[in-house]
Amino acid sequence: MRASDTALPTTGRGIVVVGGSLAGLHAAEALREHGYDGPVTLLGAEDEPPYDRPPLSKQVLTGEWQPGRAALRNGGELAAARIEVRVGVRATGLDPDRREVRTADGAAVAYDGLIIATGCAARTLPGADPRPGLHTLRTLADCMALRAELRAGARLVVIGAGFIGMEAAAAARSLGAEVTVVDPLPTPMQAVLGPRIGAALGRLHREHGVLFRLGRNVRAVIGSLRVEGVQLDDGTVLPGDAVLVGIGATPAVGWLADSGLDITAGLRCDEYLTAGPPEITAAGDVVSWTNPLFGERMRIEHWSNAIEQGAAAARNLLAAPAERTPFASVPYFWSDQYDVRIQFAGRAGADCLTLLEDPDAPVFLILSGRAGRLSGVLSVNAARAFTRARRMIAQQRPLQQAANELSRLLPVEPSRL
Repeated sequence: MRASDTALPTTGRGIVVVGGSLAGLHAAEALREHGYDGPVTLLGAEDEPPYDRPPLSKQVLTGEWQPGRAALRNGGELAAARIEVRVGVRATGLDPDRREVRTADGAAVAYDGLIIATGCAARTLPGADPRPGLHTLRTLADCMALRAELRAGARLVVIGAGFIGMEAAAAARSLGAEVTVVDPLPTPMQAVLGPRIGAALGRLHREHGVLFRLGRNVRAVIGSLRVEGVQLDDGTVLPGDAVLVGIGATPAVGWLADSGLDITAGLRCDEYLTAGPPEITAAGDVVSWTNPLFGERMRIEHWSNAIEQGAAAARNLLAAPAERTPFASVPYFWSDQYDVRIQFAGRAGADCLTLLEDPDAPVFLILSGRAGRLSGVLSVNAARAFTRARRMIAQQRPLQQAANELSRLLPVEPSRL
């Protein structure tokens, strides 16, 4: 479609995508796929064109991949799509009335339509001043800085036993580093996977030489000129040549503080991914929206959601308000650690069924339901049944019916937890 065929004004400013992220790139490409022929400008705060983040805690961190392999598109592909990518351009403010994005270099980038895809920033440890050896793992620069520390025999302390922390621990062990993980919960990844699967995952990591200090908090990072370790809340000191802080991420919405947009717990959007004015939509980790499939507001920090929302935000931006489509999706994430693949789709519910459990393998398939319908599935090394269950969630299949069908793919009968 021509720019004049959209619901946007046709001043020639075009559409600006803020965020050189997975969501931002897919939004920009979706504009072209839906026939938009006006200017498309992608602003990225980092010095690299859009790249894939999952390899940062795995293949790029171990050195199996060189950094360039994580790039999502090359220059030729972006040029062919007529997407102007401006790297190293950090957005610092937004004026919706003037339809301008302010940037750190003092410029103002005008737009007819805007897609916000600024993602998240890694949380830092309160009271821990930046210094050599203290790391987060969110960007390619973070990854390369940590990778330089992970030689054989190096001592790495990981604060946080979530996805990033445990994936990085596995990568570090594969390089011969000594790894100790600290977390206030009694099992790794307990908040997401629950205590039983968390315990099985902990056994897997211990078999690969990872040490744990669970049920403990970090009181302080030791070392002034450079990290020397951490002190725990019981007084224990863990020596470390490097410390990785993996305690989650926060939506990158600070630049929107004076915009008038609602940035409560992320950028608040409606079910159409509209962030207030109809000419502003949003996608990816930064977005809080009402998912009509589950009837609840959620913010999803996962790869597949970024891709799907990027496309939906572009499609709805081009459509007239009355023709926009609610974004209904089944949240999905995965994590690879050693030879184990963990997958989760949907949302947890009050009803639970265990279809398969072998914690020594480990192999798990656990279903959860709400109001008698399948709402979520957790899989550890049970990919075939997981794929089927994920489709069933979107179909809102009755929980027991789904369990009966999925059990035929497994060697055991369902049993209620």
